Amino acid sequence: MAQPMIQCEGLTKRFGSFTAVDHVSFNVERGAIFGFLGPNGSGKSTVIRMLCGILEPSDGTASIDGRNVVEETDELKEMIGYMSQKFSLYDELTVHENLTFYGKLYGLRREALRKRYDDLLALTHLEPYLERRAGLLSGGWRQRLAMACALMHEPKVLFLDEPTAGIDPVARRELWDLLFEFSGRGMTLFVTTHYMDEAERCSHVGYIYLSKLIVCGVPDSLKLLPEVNPPGTRRIDVTCEHVTVGLQALRHKAGISTATVFGQSMHLLVDDAVSDERIRSYLAEAGIHSVDLRPISPSLEDVFVALTAKHAEGGHA
Repeated sequence: MAQPMIQCEGLTKRFGSFTAVDHVSFNVERGAIFGFLGPNGSGKSTVIRMLCGILEPSDGTASIDGRNVVEETDELKEMIGYMSQKFSLYDELTVHENLTFYGKLYGLRREALRKRYDDLLALTHLEPYLERRAGLLSGGWRQRLAMACALMHEPKVLFLDEPTAGIDPVARRELWDLLFEFSGRGMTLFVTTHYMDEAERCSHVGYIYLSKLIVCGVPDSLKLLPEVNPPGTRRIDVTCEHVTVGLQALRHKAGISTATVFGQSMHLLVDDAVSDERIRSYLAEAGIHSVDLRPISPSLEDVFVALTAKHAEGGHA
C-alpha cells in the first residue's frame, strides 16, 4: 500500500494551559482533495501551521511524503505551498513583479523562472493583469495570484486556508476548477472551508470541533453514520408556500427531530411513525395547503450539525 502524502498521529498544540489541537490523527492520500472543516477557533489553522513547520507540535508527530515536519523543515519547504486566509503578497507590486519576486525567492533563475512563469500564466489566466498592482485586483484575481505564487516552486502539497472566503460565487467556482486540475495532475490539496458545497467537492473530509477531530472519511460514508441517521427516522424535503410559516408550524411537533429551511423548502428529520399525511395536516393547520414531500439523503451539513450537537452534549464519536 502506498504511503500517504500526509500523516498525523496524536498531533497536539498547547499554548500555556489552552489546548488548541488535541491529539489529532489522520492520513491524506496522494492526489486527494482533503477538506478540513470546523467552526472558527476549532484548531484548523493551527493544524496547518504545524504541518507547514511554522509551529512546533507540543505532542505527537506529523510527516509529509515521509518527511518529519519538525526535523526536516528545509526539505519540507521545497515540498509544500501555503496560501493563507489573508492576501499575503505585495500590494504595491504588479502581478508580474509579484510572480517574478516569488520565483526568485524560490531559487528560480533565467530559463527555469521564465518557463515556470509562463506555465503559471497559462494555468491561472493572469495575462491581462500583469501590469496591474496586486492591491487593485478583485478578490478572485488576488486569490489566483496568491495561488500562482504559492505554486511557483511546483510543490507536491498545497495548503489552502479558506481560499474562497470573501470572493464571489463565480470566482469560487473558477478557483475550484483550478483545484480539480491540480489534483488531476497528482498534487495533494489540503483545504479549509466553511462552505458546505465546497466540502461536498472534496474526495475526503475531516471535521474538527473544540480542538478534537470528530470524524474523518469519504463524504458518502460519513452520510451513513448512525449519528446522522438515527434508527427509526427518515429525512424528507418539504416544498411549500410560506416556508418560514411552515417551519414554525412543524418545528416543535412530536416526532419531528429537526426542521431547517433550505431555500423554498424545509429539510426534516422525522420519526418513521410520522406519516406524510400528518405533516400535511400540521401545515394545513397553519394555512398551508400546497405541499410537496419527497425523501432525501443527508447532506454533509447534516453530518456536521448532528456530530456537533452530539459532542456539545458531551458525547463521543
